Amino acid sequence: MNELTRRSLVRNSVLPLTGMLGLPSISAAVEQASSPYRRPKLKITEVRTAEVRVHGYQVHVRVYTDQGIVGQGETTDAAEGNVPLIRSFARMLVGQDPLNIEAAFERIRTSGIFAGAQGGQYITALTGVEIALWDIAGKALGLPVYQLLGGKVRDRVRIYCDSGAREMTPGDEGSKARIKEIQDLGFTAAKIDIDDARDPARFDRVNWTASNGEIEHMVAKVAFTRESYPKNIDLAVDMHGRYDATSGKRVAKELEPFKLLWLEEPVPPENIDAMRDIRASTSTPICCGENIFLRHGFREIFEKHAVDIVMPDFQKCGGLLEARKIADMAHTYYIPVAPHAVTSPIGMMATAHVCAAIPNFLVQEWHWIDSPELWRNWVKEGEIIQKGFITLPERAGIGVEMNDDGARKAQVPGSPWFEPAARG
Repeated sequence: MNELTRRSLVRNSVLPLTGMLGLPSISAAVEQASSPYRRPKLKITEVRTAEVRVHGYQVHVRVYTDQGIVGQGETTDAAEGNVPLIRSFARMLVGQDPLNIEAAFERIRTSGIFAGAQGGQYITALTGVEIALWDIAGKALGLPVYQLLGGKVRDRVRIYCDSGAREMTPGDEGSKARIKEIQDLGFTAAKIDIDDARDPARFDRVNWTASNGEIEHMVAKVAFTRESYPKNIDLAVDMHGRYDATSGKRVAKELEPFKLLWLEEPVPPENIDAMRDIRASTSTPICCGENIFLRHGFREIFEKHAVDIVMPDFQKCGGLLEARKIADMAHTYYIPVAPHAVTSPIGMMATAHVCAAIPNFLVQEWHWIDSPELWRNWVKEGEIIQKGFITLPERAGIGVEMNDDGARKAQVPGSPWFEPAARG
């Protein structure tokens, strides 16, 4: 009998098994669907990192294998301190099968149970590794990651544009130009920030109880932006979790006439009861989740009906499979998912794979409008957003590869660029 190619083997045998066996069973599917000499006997050999700064600080992760397949991942926001953590994780990864993704994830997570493995930097660092393992799995099996997550329910993923560093100031020509730019790029949704530490109506540098003057300024920004966009472009508004419950409730009520896509974090996410009370007080949809980790962190939010929309960040919440689990939990409460996303095209595309696979996806963020040249040159594939959508690639793994020459322009000075870890 002629030996089957890896691609035909996967196409004819592994896919049905993946569907039957569920998400954590990639290695089992390969083992059952192939004879021993055809299986991708991969072993992890090394983990390396690179640090960049564009919209904040991000860490890129590369996981290497003994068959030359390299997976890439990315972390953000709580990425400060990720590099030494990722190096420590490498000791639990080298020599292991990279296709056993959930086993690797749980081994690292549970080993850090007394070292902060409930959230923050620890889970963010683990997220970057987890995403790189999915990239390896897809490349080893000849499949895009979305296929390993259950397959596509949509061919393209809707993206919204965060307006970037420029504040939306009523009547300002620069603000008008930014709004036109977003429309010309083809986006069907946008987001603005209305929290302003420099607002002249603020009376206290520390306390974020909004004065009447501040709230008037917030409403004016939203009114100007909403009137400047056509009605078929949705508008979301972010308060960045800075305000107290009194202010959050007042602002949510004042913004009801604008029929926002959502109001984001009118209060910090730590007090779920406060978030729930604001949601109950208004018809403005309330959204939070970018600073919440693992499905365990979202459980009480769902149980208490605290939000209308959740926005986990897939580059810090625990990775792609964890994101899928969070989305599935949200689905049981009929809550849509709108991922927070401020990373490079690598992280954006990784996020898009999950968004393509979940039924309750709403819209995904993009926050690089202030860095267009870096964005276009970050990956070898070039621009991945066309007219406000990402079309999922058929290429194996995440489907994009870093253009090191382009990405290194954002390298953190003095930091290593995927250099081998020191021996000894």
